[in-house]
Amino acid sequence: MGKEKRLMLLAGAIIGIFSVVLVKLGNPVNMGICVACFIRDVAGALGLHKAEVVQYIRPEISGFILGAFVISLGTGEFRARGGSSPIIRFCFGVFVMIGALVFLGCPLRMILRLANGDLNALIGLFGFLAGIVVGIQFIKKGFSLGKSYKQTMANGYILPVIAVSLIVFMLIRPAFINFSASGPGSQHAPFAIALAVGLAVGILIQRTRICTVGGFRDIFLLKDFHLFWGLVGIFGFALIGNIIFNPTAFRIGFVEQPIAHNDFLWNFLGMFLVGYASVLLGGCPLRQTILGGEGDTDAAITVLGLLVGAAIAHNFGLAASAKGVPLNGKIAVVIGLLVVTVVAVSNVYSIVSKNKKERAGADV
Repeated sequence: MGKEKRLMLLAGAIIGIFSVVLVKLGNPVNMGICVACFIRDVAGALGLHKAEVVQYIRPEISGFILGAFVISLGTGEFRARGGSSPIIRFCFGVFVMIGALVFLGCPLRMILRLANGDLNALIGLFGFLAGIVVGIQFIKKGFSLGKSYKQTMANGYILPVIAVSLIVFMLIRPAFINFSASGPGSQHAPFAIALAVGLAVGILIQRTRICTVGGFRDIFLLKDFHLFWGLVGIFGFALIGNIIFNPTAFRIGFVEQPIAHNDFLWNFLGMFLVGYASVLLGGCPLRQTILGGEGDTDAAITVLGLLVGAAIAHNFGLAASAKGVPLNGKIAVVIGLLVVTVVAVSNVYSIVSKNKKERAGADV
């Protein structure tokens, strides 16, 4: 086994172990790390939605952003850049969150759910892979959200400042911040430990570029397994950790899984939408969060789209629960698939038309 493969496996193993530790210390089962769930809880804490059982400022989110921020500053990789189709990125972020909350988890939680025996996550994985494959077809045809451009440093500092503000809100607990008294929002690891884990994961992801979408995209598109080994490490060590440290919660099957439902079609389609939109965005929710921390304002706008998407999902009754997926959620996923497809088709058509005109002009 080569050195690079071992390093990716090690990084994934650390993330997988951290997820098990966070559950052991209080995070909901199968939710050691979930970017979609954590951002949803933050949205509730800020009063953007009124679902009282999912309101908490998850320090892991601030940790992801600030870990990437600090390490990228230290290595000289922090660069403020952006301007690449910001409105499309925001809208795609909204739909990625809607798809994730119909499935009940981001792609990373999908892997962690599977590592704890939840076979509903396997259906979600099939949908996720199918969405990536469809998105790749547009990439092959020339899909692009355009170039990003150098911006003033202040632009790159905005998301890290927001992350610090969330930590301050968590520490002083002003009256306008909501905290769940029951449900998943009330279940959390100690603040300092959760923040420390978030910082460590932010640093690891920034250095290794691990991405749930990128890991599979690179296999399908480039036959490159480099990033995939990080995902193998996450799954393998989360599986071992769950069996050893959380044996009472480990259960293989489809029914009675924690914070999950077994509506196969919508588990598939919810994650199809996540994979489809994320591959066109260039990264999964966790990767977007890390990119935002290192100065990418396009990724920061996507993160804000995720935040608004969480608010929309709960305010409009789109999010699933253990009882299943509401009609509004099903409609929203279909609308999301249509919107992403229309954007992708029109984008490719515009690029192809532009290239034809340029070739025609060159021939004159």
